[in-house]
Amino acid sequence: MIEMESNHFQIVGKSISGERAIDEQTFASLEILGERLERLRDLDPVFGDVTFSPNVGELKASKGAVTVS
Repeated sequence: MIEMESNHFQIVGKSISGERAIDEQTFASLEILGERLERLRDLDPVFGDVTFSPNVGELKASKGAVTVS
């Protein structure tokens, strides 16, 4: 389980840094990480102010601009 979790972080991190292509796998990982953050927020109010970095926000916004070949 830990390996799979870190894989999502790695995929997103490498996509942001340009080490890998931004593709559907990137957006799937973003979705999974977003769902996990929402579950944390639901579990405890202490997580209510936790957000993703501005880079992740830009990556999410770029979803419509991805060309699929």
